[in-house]
Amino acid sequence: MIKTVEWTDEGVRMIDQRLLPIEEKYLVLRSCDEVAEAIKLMVVRGAPAIGVAAAMGIALGTRQAVGTSAVDLEDDFNFMCETMSQTRPTAVNLFWAIERMRDAFRRARAATSDTEEIKLRLIEEARAIHREDIASNRALGHFGSELIPDGATVLTHCNAGALATAGDYGTALGVIRAARDAGKRVAVLADETRPFLQGSRLTAWELEKDNIPVTIITDNMAGHVMKQGKVDVVVVGADRIAANGDTANKIGTYMVAVLARQHDIPFYVAAPISTVDLDISSGEQIPIEERDAREVTHIRDQRLSPEGVAVQNPAFDVTPHEFIAAIITDRGVARAPYVDSLRTLVNSAHAKG
Repeated sequence: MIKTVEWTDEGVRMIDQRLLPIEEKYLVLRSCDEVAEAIKLMVVRGAPAIGVAAAMGIALGTRQAVGTSAVDLEDDFNFMCETMSQTRPTAVNLFWAIERMRDAFRRARAATSDTEEIKLRLIEEARAIHREDIASNRALGHFGSELIPDGATVLTHCNAGALATAGDYGTALGVIRAARDAGKRVAVLADETRPFLQGSRLTAWELEKDNIPVTIITDNMAGHVMKQGKVDVVVVGADRIAANGDTANKIGTYMVAVLARQHDIPFYVAAPISTVDLDISSGEQIPIEERDAREVTHIRDQRLSPEGVAVQNPAFDVTPHEFIAAIITDRGVARAPYVDSLRTLVNSAHAKG
Protein backbone atom coordinates (compact mmCIF):
# COMPACT_ATOMS: atom_id res chain seq x y z
CA MET A 1 0.00 0.00 0.00
CA ILE A 2 1.37 3.38 -1.05
CA LYS A 3 0.97 5.88 1.78
CA THR A 4 0.61 9.12 -0.12
CA VAL A 5 -0.22 11.28 2.88
CA GLU A 6 -0.77 10.38 6.53
CA TRP A 7 -1.13 11.93 9.97
CA THR A 8 1.65 11.40 12.48
CA ASP A 9 2.42 12.85 15.90
CA GLU A 10 5.33 14.76 14.36
CA GLY A 11 3.36 16.27 11.49
CA VAL A 12 1.84 15.45 8.11
CA ARG A 13 3.95 12.82 6.35
CA MET A 14 3.83 12.58 2.57
CA ILE A 15 5.83 11.14 -0.28
CA ASP A 16 7.59 13.79 -2.38
CA GLN A 17 6.10 13.09 -5.79
CA ARG A 18 8.45 15.51 -7.53
CA LEU A 19 11.32 13.07 -7.02
CA LEU A 20 9.65 9.90 -8.29
CA PRO A 21 10.58 7.52 -9.78
CA ILE A 22 14.26 8.32 -9.17
CA GLU A 23 13.98 8.72 -5.41
CA GLU A 24 11.33 7.55 -2.94
CA LYS A 25 11.53 10.18 -0.22
CA TYR A 26 9.05 11.01 2.53
CA LEU A 27 8.76 14.45 4.08
CA VAL A 28 7.31 15.37 7.47
CA LEU A 29 5.64 18.77 7.25
CA ARG A 30 5.38 20.47 10.61
CA SER A 31 3.04 23.43 10.01
CA CYS A 32 -0.02 24.47 8.06
CA ASP A 33 2.12 26.77 5.93
CA GLU A 34 4.46 23.90 5.03
CA VAL A 35 1.53 21.74 3.93
CA ALA A 36 0.09 24.60 1.87
CA GLU A 37 3.45 25.12 0.18
CA ALA A 38 3.70 21.38 -0.54
CA ILE A 39 0.33 21.52 -2.30
CA LYS A 40 1.40 24.56 -4.35
CA LEU A 41 4.68 22.96 -5.39
CA MET A 42 3.06 19.60 -6.21
CA VAL A 43 4.90 17.63 -3.57
CA VAL A 44 1.40 16.19 -3.24
CA ARG A 45 -1.01 16.36 -6.18
CA GLY A 46 -4.21 14.77 -7.41
CA ALA A 47 -7.57 16.15 -6.35
CA PRO A 48 -8.45 13.66 -3.56
CA ALA A 49 -4.90 13.75 -2.13
CA ILE A 50 -4.95 17.54 -2.13
CA GLY A 51 -8.18 17.49 -0.13
CA VAL A 52 -6.78 15.05 2.44
CA ALA A 53 -3.53 17.01 2.75
CA ALA A 54 -5.39 20.31 3.17
CA ALA A 55 -7.57 18.90 5.95
CA MET A 56 -4.52 17.53 7.75
CA GLY A 57 -2.64 20.80 7.29
CA ILE A 58 -5.49 22.76 8.85
CA ALA A 59 -5.75 20.29 11.74
CA LEU A 60 -1.98 20.50 12.27
CA GLY A 61 -1.98 24.29 12.27
CA THR A 62 -4.91 24.42 14.66
CA ARG A 63 -3.18 22.01 17.02
CA GLN A 64 -0.21 24.38 17.12
CA ALA A 65 -2.27 27.54 17.69
CA VAL A 66 -1.28 29.29 20.92
CA GLY A 67 -4.44 31.32 21.58
CA THR A 68 -5.97 30.58 24.98
CA SER A 69 -9.62 31.17 24.07
CA ALA A 70 -11.99 29.58 21.58
CA VAL A 71 -12.40 32.99 19.94
CA ASP A 72 -8.64 33.25 19.37
CA LEU A 73 -8.58 29.70 18.04
CA GLU A 74 -11.40 30.47 15.62
CA ASP A 75 -9.50 33.47 14.24
CA ASP A 76 -6.41 31.34 13.67
CA PHE A 77 -8.48 28.55 12.15
CA ASN A 78 -10.20 30.86 9.66
CA PHE A 79 -6.85 32.31 8.60
CA MET A 80 -5.48 28.81 7.96
CA CYS A 81 -8.54 27.86 5.91
CA GLU A 82 -8.06 30.96 3.78
CA THR A 83 -4.35 30.20 3.33
CA MET A 84 -5.14 26.68 2.19
CA SER A 85 -7.81 27.86 -0.25
CA GLN A 86 -5.20 29.90 -2.14
CA THR A 87 -3.03 26.90 -3.08
CA ARG A 88 -4.65 25.29 -6.18
CA PRO A 89 -7.81 26.69 -7.82
CA THR A 90 -9.11 23.84 -10.00
CA ALA A 91 -9.39 20.76 -7.76
CA VAL A 92 -12.75 21.06 -6.01
CA ASN A 93 -11.75 18.44 -3.42
CA LEU A 94 -9.56 21.12 -1.83
CA PHE A 95 -12.54 23.37 -1.17
CA TRP A 96 -14.74 20.41 -0.20
CA ALA A 97 -12.19 19.40 2.46
CA ILE A 98 -11.86 22.95 3.76
CA GLU A 99 -15.65 23.14 4.13
CA ARG A 100 -15.65 19.79 5.94
CA MET A 101 -13.14 21.22 8.40
CA ARG A 102 -15.21 24.40 8.81
CA ASP A 103 -18.29 22.31 9.59
CA ALA A 104 -16.29 20.26 12.10
CA PHE A 105 -15.09 23.45 13.79
CA ARG A 106 -18.63 24.83 14.00
CA ARG A 107 -19.89 21.60 15.59
CA ALA A 108 -17.01 21.49 18.04
CA ARG A 109 -17.40 25.17 18.93
CA ALA A 110 -21.11 24.66 19.60
CA ALA A 111 -20.36 21.71 21.86
CA THR A 112 -17.48 23.09 23.91
CA SER A 113 -15.29 26.10 24.60
CA ASP A 114 -12.35 23.88 25.56
CA THR A 115 -9.70 24.66 22.94
CA GLU A 116 -7.89 21.35 23.41
CA GLU A 117 -11.10 19.43 22.80
CA ILE A 118 -11.79 21.47 19.65
CA LYS A 119 -8.30 20.70 18.37
CA LEU A 120 -8.77 16.98 18.98
CA ARG A 121 -12.07 17.01 17.09
CA LEU A 122 -10.44 18.69 14.10
CA ILE A 123 -7.66 16.11 14.04
CA GLU A 124 -10.24 13.34 14.08
CA GLU A 125 -12.14 14.98 11.22
CA ALA A 126 -8.99 15.15 9.09
CA ARG A 127 -8.21 11.52 9.83
CA ALA A 128 -11.80 10.58 8.99
CA ILE A 129 -11.45 12.30 5.60
CA HIS A 130 -8.33 10.19 5.03
CA ARG A 131 -10.09 6.93 5.93
CA GLU A 132 -13.16 7.78 3.90
CA ASP A 133 -11.07 8.52 0.81
CA ILE A 134 -9.47 5.08 0.89
CA ALA A 135 -12.88 3.43 1.37
CA SER A 136 -14.48 5.49 -1.41
CA ASN A 137 -11.76 4.54 -3.87
CA ARG A 138 -12.30 0.87 -3.08
CA ALA A 139 -16.02 1.29 -3.75
CA LEU A 140 -15.34 3.28 -6.92
CA GLY A 141 -12.97 0.57 -8.13
CA HIS A 142 -15.64 -2.08 -7.61
CA PHE A 143 -18.22 -0.19 -9.66
CA GLY A 144 -15.74 0.62 -12.40
CA SER A 145 -14.22 -2.84 -12.71
CA GLU A 146 -17.47 -4.11 -14.18
CA LEU A 147 -16.90 -1.81 -17.18
CA ILE A 148 -13.47 -3.28 -17.98
CA PRO A 149 -13.57 -6.33 -20.28
CA ASP A 150 -11.34 -9.30 -19.57
CA GLY A 151 -8.15 -8.97 -21.59
CA ALA A 152 -8.58 -5.20 -22.06
CA THR A 153 -5.85 -2.69 -22.71
CA VAL A 154 -6.72 0.53 -20.88
CA LEU A 155 -5.29 3.89 -21.85
CA THR A 156 -5.00 6.43 -19.04
CA HIS A 157 -3.77 10.00 -18.88
CA CYS A 158 -1.93 11.64 -15.98
CA ASN A 159 -1.85 9.84 -12.63
CA ALA A 160 -5.12 8.98 -10.92
CA GLY A 161 -3.74 6.24 -8.74
CA ALA A 162 -2.81 5.80 -5.10
CA LEU A 163 -0.48 8.79 -5.41
CA ALA A 164 -3.40 11.04 -6.36
CA THR A 165 -5.48 9.96 -3.37
CA ALA A 166 -5.00 9.10 0.29
CA GLY A 167 -3.21 5.95 -0.87
CA ASP A 168 -3.99 2.30 -1.57
CA TYR A 169 -6.19 2.06 -4.72
CA GLY A 170 -6.67 5.37 -6.49
CA THR A 171 -9.49 6.39 -8.83
CA ALA A 172 -8.75 5.57 -12.49
CA LEU A 173 -6.04 3.13 -11.40
CA GLY A 174 -8.44 1.90 -8.70
CA VAL A 175 -10.74 0.74 -11.50
CA ILE A 176 -7.81 -1.08 -13.10
CA ARG A 177 -6.66 -2.60 -9.81
CA ALA A 178 -10.19 -3.76 -9.00
CA ALA A 179 -10.51 -5.37 -12.43
CA ARG A 180 -7.22 -7.19 -11.80
CA ASP A 181 -8.37 -8.24 -8.33
CA ALA A 182 -11.58 -9.61 -9.88
CA GLY A 183 -9.46 -11.96 -11.96
CA LYS A 184 -9.49 -10.02 -15.21
CA ARG A 185 -6.43 -9.76 -17.40
CA VAL A 186 -5.69 -6.08 -17.89
CA ALA A 187 -2.81 -4.04 -19.32
CA VAL A 188 -2.25 -0.29 -19.35
CA LEU A 189 -1.00 2.26 -21.86
CA ALA A 190 0.12 5.31 -19.85
CA ASP A 191 0.34 8.66 -21.60
CA GLU A 192 3.51 10.35 -20.38
CA THR A 193 1.47 13.52 -19.63
CA ARG A 194 3.57 16.53 -20.43
CA PRO A 195 4.77 18.80 -18.99
CA PHE A 196 4.92 17.32 -15.45
CA LEU A 197 5.17 13.71 -16.67
CA GLN A 198 2.74 12.25 -14.15
CA GLY A 199 2.06 9.31 -16.45
CA SER A 200 5.62 8.25 -17.16
CA ARG A 201 6.94 9.11 -13.69
CA LEU A 202 4.05 8.19 -11.40
CA THR A 203 1.50 5.95 -13.09
CA ALA A 204 4.19 3.68 -14.51
CA TRP A 205 5.93 3.58 -11.11
CA GLU A 206 2.73 2.57 -9.34
CA LEU A 207 1.73 -0.10 -11.84
CA GLU A 208 5.21 -1.58 -12.02
CA LYS A 209 5.23 -1.91 -8.22
CA ASP A 210 1.80 -3.57 -8.46
CA ASN A 211 2.88 -6.00 -11.22
CA ILE A 212 0.27 -4.68 -13.66
CA PRO A 213 1.62 -4.63 -17.25
CA VAL A 214 2.20 -1.02 -18.34
CA THR A 215 3.64 0.58 -21.45
CA ILE A 216 4.50 4.28 -21.58
CA ILE A 217 3.60 6.23 -24.72
CA THR A 218 4.15 9.89 -25.48
CA ASP A 219 1.02 12.03 -25.48
CA ASN A 220 1.08 12.44 -29.26
CA MET A 221 1.00 8.65 -29.81
CA ALA A 222 -2.52 8.20 -28.42
CA GLY A 223 -4.32 8.59 -31.74
CA HIS A 224 -1.89 6.25 -33.48
CA VAL A 225 -2.34 3.40 -31.00
CA MET A 226 -6.12 3.85 -31.07
CA LYS A 227 -6.14 3.66 -34.87
CA GLN A 228 -4.12 0.44 -34.64
CA GLY A 229 -6.81 -1.09 -32.43
CA LYS A 230 -4.53 -1.31 -29.39
CA VAL A 231 -6.87 0.50 -26.96
CA ASP A 232 -10.10 -1.03 -25.66
CA VAL A 233 -11.07 1.48 -22.96
CA VAL A 234 -9.93 4.89 -21.72
CA VAL A 235 -10.17 5.63 -17.98
CA VAL A 236 -9.08 8.97 -16.50
CA GLY A 237 -9.49 10.80 -13.21
CA ALA A 238 -10.98 14.23 -12.57
CA ASP A 239 -10.26 17.40 -10.63
CA ARG A 240 -13.75 18.89 -10.90
CA ILE A 241 -16.97 17.67 -12.49
CA ALA A 242 -19.69 20.20 -13.29
CA ALA A 243 -23.39 19.49 -12.78
CA ASN A 244 -23.82 18.66 -16.48
CA GLY A 245 -20.90 16.19 -16.47
CA ASP A 246 -18.28 18.44 -18.06
CA THR A 247 -15.01 17.33 -16.50
CA ALA A 248 -11.76 19.14 -15.74
CA ASN A 249 -8.72 16.89 -15.71
CA LYS A 250 -5.03 17.16 -16.52
CA ILE A 251 -4.22 19.07 -19.69
CA GLY A 252 -4.42 16.75 -22.69
CA THR A 253 -7.45 14.81 -21.46
CA TYR A 254 -9.78 16.59 -23.88
CA MET A 255 -7.56 15.56 -26.78
CA VAL A 256 -7.72 11.91 -25.65
CA ALA A 257 -11.52 12.10 -25.35
CA VAL A 258 -11.88 13.45 -28.90
CA LEU A 259 -9.63 10.68 -30.22
CA ALA A 260 -11.57 8.05 -28.29
CA ARG A 261 -14.85 9.31 -29.81
CA GLN A 262 -13.34 9.19 -33.31
CA HIS A 263 -12.29 5.56 -32.79
CA ASP A 264 -15.48 4.45 -30.99
CA ILE A 265 -13.63 3.67 -27.73
CA PRO A 266 -15.51 4.15 -24.43
CA PHE A 267 -14.11 7.06 -22.43
CA TYR A 268 -14.76 6.81 -18.68
CA VAL A 269 -14.11 9.31 -15.87
CA ALA A 270 -13.42 7.92 -12.38
CA ALA A 271 -13.70 10.19 -9.33
CA PRO A 272 -15.21 10.22 -5.83
CA ILE A 273 -18.53 11.98 -5.40
CA SER A 274 -16.67 14.82 -3.61
CA THR A 275 -15.24 15.82 -7.01
CA VAL A 276 -18.73 16.62 -8.34
CA ASP A 277 -19.50 20.34 -8.05
CA LEU A 278 -23.24 20.87 -8.47
CA ASP A 279 -22.78 24.59 -7.82
CA ILE A 280 -21.47 25.09 -11.35
CA SER A 281 -23.68 24.24 -14.31
CA SER A 282 -20.99 23.58 -16.92
CA GLY A 283 -17.26 23.30 -17.48
CA GLU A 284 -17.08 26.88 -18.69
CA GLN A 285 -17.25 27.95 -15.03
CA ILE A 286 -14.34 25.76 -13.87
CA PRO A 287 -11.24 27.86 -13.04
CA ILE A 288 -8.19 26.61 -14.93
CA GLU A 289 -4.86 26.91 -13.13
CA GLU A 290 -1.99 28.43 -15.12
CA ARG A 291 1.33 27.16 -13.81
CA ASP A 292 4.93 28.35 -14.05
CA ALA A 293 6.37 28.37 -17.58
CA ARG A 294 9.48 26.67 -16.25
CA GLU A 295 7.56 23.38 -16.06
CA VAL A 296 7.38 23.50 -19.88
CA THR A 297 10.79 24.95 -20.67
CA HIS A 298 12.77 22.74 -18.27
CA ILE A 299 12.98 19.18 -17.04
CA ARG A 300 14.40 19.54 -13.56
CA ASP A 301 17.34 21.94 -14.13
CA GLN A 302 17.79 21.20 -17.84
CA ARG A 303 16.45 23.87 -20.20
CA LEU A 304 14.72 22.51 -23.32
CA SER A 305 13.49 25.73 -24.96
CA PRO A 306 15.14 28.96 -26.13
CA GLU A 307 15.50 31.78 -23.62
CA GLY A 308 12.71 34.34 -23.83
CA VAL A 309 10.23 32.25 -25.83
CA ALA A 310 6.54 32.71 -24.95
CA VAL A 311 4.99 29.80 -23.06
CA GLN A 312 1.48 28.74 -22.09
CA ASN A 313 1.06 26.23 -19.27
CA PRO A 314 -2.59 25.58 -18.34
CA ALA A 315 -2.58 22.64 -15.93
CA PHE A 316 -6.05 21.39 -16.89
CA ASP A 317 -8.56 21.27 -19.71
CA VAL A 318 -12.28 20.50 -19.77
CA THR A 319 -13.81 17.51 -21.55
CA PRO A 320 -17.44 18.17 -22.56
CA HIS A 321 -19.92 15.67 -21.14
CA GLU A 322 -20.98 14.38 -24.56
CA PHE A 323 -17.56 12.71 -24.95
CA ILE A 324 -17.91 10.78 -21.66
CA ALA A 325 -19.51 7.32 -21.76
CA ALA A 326 -19.93 7.16 -17.96
CA ILE A 327 -18.71 8.77 -14.75
CA ILE A 328 -17.67 6.19 -12.15
CA THR A 329 -18.07 7.31 -8.54
CA ASP A 330 -17.99 5.68 -5.13
CA ARG A 331 -21.81 5.88 -5.12
CA GLY A 332 -22.35 4.20 -8.45
CA VAL A 333 -21.98 4.83 -12.18
CA ALA A 334 -23.57 7.94 -13.66
CA ARG A 335 -24.63 8.05 -17.29
CA ALA A 336 -26.21 10.72 -19.47
CA PRO A 337 -28.16 12.81 -18.80
CA TYR A 338 -25.59 13.70 -16.13
CA VAL A 339 -27.63 16.59 -14.77
CA ASP A 340 -30.01 13.98 -13.39
CA SER A 341 -27.72 11.04 -12.62
CA LEU A 342 -25.01 13.06 -10.85
CA ARG A 343 -27.52 14.91 -8.71
CA THR A 344 -29.11 11.61 -7.69
CA LEU A 345 -25.73 10.18 -6.65
CA VAL A 346 -24.74 13.35 -4.75
CA ASN A 347 -28.07 13.38 -2.93
CA SER A 348 -27.66 9.71 -2.00
CA ALA A 349 -24.24 10.50 -0.54
CA HIS A 350 -25.66 13.38 1.50
CA ALA A 351 -28.50 11.19 2.76
CA LYS A 352 -26.07 8.52 3.90
CA GLY A 353 -23.70 11.09 5.39
